[in-house]
Amino acid sequence: MTMQVSSSVPGALKAAELLSTAGAAVLGAGIALLWPRLADDAPAILVVGALTHATGMVLKQRLQRGQIQPRWSRWLFAGCWIALALLGIALVWRVAQG
Repeated sequence: MTMQVSSSVPGALKAAELLSTAGAAVLGAGIALLWPRLADDAPAILVVGALTHATGMVLKQRLQRGQIQPRWSRWLFAGCWIALALLGIALVWRVAQG
Protein backbone atom coordinates (compact mmCIF):
# COMPACT_ATOMS: atom_id res chain seq x y z
CA MET A 1 0.00 0.00 0.00
CA THR A 2 1.27 3.49 -0.80
CA MET A 3 0.34 6.87 0.52
CA GLN A 4 0.79 10.34 -0.87
CA VAL A 5 3.16 12.54 1.11
CA SER A 6 3.60 15.90 -0.51
CA SER A 7 6.44 18.34 0.04
CA SER A 8 3.78 20.80 1.16
CA VAL A 9 3.32 18.77 4.35
CA PRO A 10 4.95 21.03 6.94
CA GLY A 11 8.31 19.72 7.94
CA ALA A 12 8.39 16.62 5.71
CA LEU A 13 11.10 17.97 3.43
CA LYS A 14 13.06 19.41 6.34
CA ALA A 15 12.85 16.10 8.19
CA ALA A 16 14.28 14.27 5.16
CA GLU A 17 17.06 16.85 4.87
CA LEU A 18 17.83 16.48 8.58
CA LEU A 19 18.01 12.70 8.27
CA SER A 20 20.34 12.97 5.30
CA THR A 21 22.57 15.44 7.14
CA ALA A 22 22.64 13.28 10.26
CA GLY A 23 23.62 10.27 8.16
CA ALA A 24 26.39 12.20 6.45
CA ALA A 25 27.67 13.38 9.83
CA VAL A 26 27.69 9.86 11.25
CA LEU A 27 29.37 8.54 8.10
CA GLY A 28 32.03 11.24 8.45
CA ALA A 29 32.45 10.39 12.11
CA GLY A 30 32.91 6.74 11.20
CA ILE A 31 35.65 7.62 8.79
CA ALA A 32 37.30 9.93 11.31
CA LEU A 33 36.87 7.59 14.26
CA LEU A 34 39.57 5.22 13.37
CA TRP A 35 40.74 6.28 16.81
CA PRO A 36 42.03 3.26 18.71
CA ARG A 37 39.39 3.20 21.43
CA LEU A 38 36.50 3.09 18.93
CA ALA A 39 38.21 1.39 16.01
CA ASP A 40 36.17 -1.78 16.56
CA ASP A 41 32.99 0.27 16.13
CA ALA A 42 34.05 1.98 12.88
CA PRO A 43 32.26 -0.54 10.59
CA ALA A 44 28.96 -0.12 12.46
CA ILE A 45 29.33 3.66 12.37
CA LEU A 46 30.03 3.59 8.64
CA VAL A 47 27.06 1.31 7.87
CA VAL A 48 24.57 3.28 9.98
CA GLY A 49 25.84 6.59 8.58
CA ALA A 50 25.70 5.45 4.96
CA LEU A 51 22.23 3.90 5.35
CA THR A 52 20.85 6.95 7.12
CA HIS A 53 22.32 9.39 4.62
CA ALA A 54 21.05 7.39 1.64
CA THR A 55 17.57 7.08 3.16
CA GLY A 56 17.37 10.81 3.80
CA MET A 57 18.51 11.63 0.27
CA VAL A 58 16.00 9.24 -1.35
CA LEU A 59 13.11 10.51 0.76
CA LYS A 60 14.06 14.13 0.09
CA GLN A 61 14.22 13.50 -3.66
CA ARG A 62 10.82 11.74 -3.65
CA LEU A 63 9.27 14.60 -1.68
CA GLN A 64 10.70 17.22 -4.04
CA ARG A 65 9.30 15.34 -7.04
CA GLY A 66 5.93 14.86 -5.37
CA GLN A 67 6.16 11.10 -5.77
CA ILE A 68 4.05 8.67 -3.80
CA GLN A 69 5.78 7.54 -0.63
CA PRO A 70 5.55 3.81 0.03
CA ARG A 71 4.44 2.86 3.52
CA TRP A 72 7.76 1.10 4.16
CA SER A 73 9.57 4.44 3.74
CA ARG A 74 8.14 5.65 7.05
CA TRP A 75 9.40 2.48 8.74
CA LEU A 76 12.82 2.95 7.17
CA PHE A 77 12.86 6.60 8.23
CA ALA A 78 12.00 5.66 11.84
CA GLY A 79 14.44 2.76 11.76
CA CYS A 80 17.29 5.07 10.78
CA TRP A 81 16.59 7.37 13.71
CA ILE A 82 16.41 4.39 16.05
CA ALA A 83 19.71 3.05 14.67
CA LEU A 84 21.35 6.45 15.18
CA ALA A 85 20.08 6.62 18.76
CA LEU A 86 21.23 3.08 19.58
CA LEU A 87 24.61 3.70 18.00
CA GLY A 88 25.01 6.90 20.01
CA ILE A 89 24.09 5.13 23.25
CA ALA A 90 26.49 2.27 22.48
CA LEU A 91 29.36 4.65 21.74
CA VAL A 92 28.75 6.69 24.90
CA TRP A 93 28.61 3.42 26.89
CA ARG A 94 31.87 2.20 25.33
CA VAL A 95 33.67 5.49 26.05
CA ALA A 96 32.30 5.59 29.63
CA GLN A 97 33.55 2.05 30.26
CA GLY A 98 37.02 3.15 29.25
